[in-house]
Amino acid sequence: MSGHSKWATTKRQKAVVDAKRGALFTKIGNQIAIAARGGTDPNMNPSLAMVLEKARHANMPKANIERAIARAADKSSAALVEEIYEAYGPGGIGIIIEVATDNKNRTMPEVRNALTKNGGRMADPGSVMFQFQRKGEIVITDKGDDAMMIALDAGAEDATEEDDGIEIITADSDLAKVRQALVDAGLNVTSAELKYLSNTPVELAGDDLEKAEKLLDAIDDLDDVTAVHTNLA
Repeated sequence: MSGHSKWATTKRQKAVVDAKRGALFTKIGNQIAIAARGGTDPNMNPSLAMVLEKARHANMPKANIERAIARAADKSSAALVEEIYEAYGPGGIGIIIEVATDNKNRTMPEVRNALTKNGGRMADPGSVMFQFQRKGEIVITDKGDDAMMIALDAGAEDATEEDDGIEIITADSDLAKVRQALVDAGLNVTSAELKYLSNTPVELAGDDLEKAEKLLDAIDDLDDVTAVHTNLA
């Protein structure tokens, strides 16, 4: 798939040993609270089931998960809103930033400041988004042709074997269906989420690459940011 990003893969591999695990749990907790608005039973709410999978893989404590689900019934969860910002980074890379916030007046300046300090800038709505497609991405720890065929037979668009397993790409509307088929087949799903994948990856090297990765890390470290997508190859 053209949207494959080495930076995104590296972030995924580092997530479970992130020194800032508290911040990681905050991000996932916000995602759980938002997903739980569609129902607190993961068997009836595929969106919640997928976020809970992510929480378990990150070793998020059960108490934290339960508190996040409970927020769906209280006012603090209702105050959480989802926003998408578009930006440009070093070397002209495009960046899509997803946030979950209870205070847009705090979050927007934080994102803008992280961009400005690291050679990036905010972009007009739609000026970056057209370079991406909304897709489902599933990661399983299983490897081999059999696992890849199960994914493709379930409706996946693409499957690529990586060092840590297989990365599976689906249409956005097929994510929950393909994930369930993989679970039913006994495969070990470690994450399943919607992402913005690049149509045309941008290759950078040297100082531009170093600056771009520093910027992406700075944005990703913000508590209110739930996901960062880029066309950096």
